[in-house]
Amino acid sequence: MVPGEQGQRRDSWAFHALTAFAVVMYAAPGEWIPALAPARLALVTSGLAAGLMVIRRLGRAEPLYVDGARGLALIGFSTLAVASISWSLNPEVTRATGIELLKLTAIYLTLVNVITTGRRLAVVCGAMVLASVVTSIGVIDWYNTGVDLVEGFRARWVGVYADPNHMAMNLGLVVPLAVAFLARKGSAWVWRLACLGAAGLAVAAIVLSHSRGGFIGLSVAMGLWAIREKRRIQAVVVGSLFVLGLLVFAPQSFWERNETVADFQEDASAMGRVYAWQVASRISLDRPLLGVGAGSFRYAWPLYAPPEARRAYVAHNIFLDVIGELGWVGLAFFLVFAGGAAGAAFEASRDREMGWLARALSASVAGYLVCDLFSGYILSAHCYVLFGLAAAAQRIAHASAAGSPVGIQKVTAPGGPAVATWEGSGHAA
Repeated sequence: MVPGEQGQRRDSWAFHALTAFAVVMYAAPGEWIPALAPARLALVTSGLAAGLMVIRRLGRAEPLYVDGARGLALIGFSTLAVASISWSLNPEVTRATGIELLKLTAIYLTLVNVITTGRRLAVVCGAMVLASVVTSIGVIDWYNTGVDLVEGFRARWVGVYADPNHMAMNLGLVVPLAVAFLARKGSAWVWRLACLGAAGLAVAAIVLSHSRGGFIGLSVAMGLWAIREKRRIQAVVVGSLFVLGLLVFAPQSFWERNETVADFQEDASAMGRVYAWQVASRISLDRPLLGVGAGSFRYAWPLYAPPEARRAYVAHNIFLDVIGELGWVGLAFFLVFAGGAAGAAFEASRDREMGWLARALSASVAGYLVCDLFSGYILSAHCYVLFGLAAAAQRIAHASAAGSPVGIQKVTAPGGPAVATWEGSGHAA
């Protein structure tokens, strides 16, 4: 096998491993199939994808694409988290948090290096949509059987979906992707039915979570998608069906919990957020630059919470969480990263070939960031995968506008016309 073919094969394997990770991220088989728990499929698939990507790059002497200021900001953010061990209120927790952030950074960099075509982008997004069916069915089943309901009525599931708010925001990001596939003219009818089912189940699971932030984020995402989608009639029809289904099938408890927003002083969950935001504010005043250390927000609670706030909560806002744990320096890194990812998705939306999917990604990013205002946390793999897909979409769109696929460079042969070669390969494409 010639070196170029071997490198392309490794690249293909890395893509398949990355797609498998996207499936495992939602299906979470190790959480509900005991025999698979020791396999640690999420770690194996993501590690395999990252390893193959790096081997391919090193083998062909190709530079690693770090995604410019956005990627450098993420690297700086995770590096700062690891460094915060030295000033953390709980160094052991900070060490574990920093290691997890480094893993998530590796996943992000793998995404932007491996997702190099519109087809690959669509495959990974489609895999997430299909795999979300497993999560949604798990949530609905637990609700119907009354398994481990939070507060006696809020549905959840296993693993990272054990928190109803996190479950809702992670399922909410696939809904715009599903409806984009559904509305796309070129989609096969079988695939459209699958996406319709996935979107419907995800919305049902979000409703059963009774997550107010999740519902607001989903509404923002769907509204933005409908406004920006070029096929306006189909977008309005899909949006109308979404609203109609919510009105018909949402349980009374869903509406009752959303009505408590106006009377937040009498809502323990809402007051928990108020107390958490007060803690973040006091930490910022005391340790403005570097915070209390990654993952140490709850351990700082007794030092900064008002006397009546006896129970320690998480920050319930990813930006305040970052300020509290890594200070304004950490927030600057995170804002460059998150803002860059959002801008990437919106810019890619103008691409003629891939714009339909990029518009869905931009809606997902917007909805997810809205959810982050109420229930964000920095160790969500879904966040880094979503932002990685948005960054990959922008890179593919730029390459398309330049007339060359990602990874292709135009060079001029001595005494001849320009030819295209794979980046670092030296072989004509």
